[in-house]
Amino acid sequence: MAALNIAFDSPETVLGHLHSRGRPIDLVHLANQTMGDKVLEIEVLQIFARQSRQIVKELLVEDAQVRKAAAHRLKGAALAVGAFTVAHVAASVEERPEDSEILAALSSAVLDTEIFILKLCR
Repeated sequence: MAALNIAFDSPETVLGHLHSRGRPIDLVHLANQTMGDKVLEIEVLQIFARQSRQIVKELLVEDAQVRKAAAHRLKGAALAVGAFTVAHVAASVEERPEDSEILAALSSAVLDTEIFILKLCR
């Protein structure tokens, strides 16, 4: 199964400031978190993709406290799977929830990570 070769056959992405040799997911970190279980890696990444998509929708709310809470949840989930770019930008949203440029950067990082995950799972 092609999806089981995550650490070796990962797709390229467009963001330049990524971890794990240019990937939006640090696959070594993910493998450590899942104890090398490739099927579990795919499952965890798919859950993260769905969760992050939902949280990005929550970030559209005008309430700064809602944005801070959503960004905090996203940061924690991203750190767990090794999506360190998403986690870094989410931390910036926590600090400045009214900054539209940071919100746009977070949406972009989440989209790039989701595309990466979808390519891994094909």
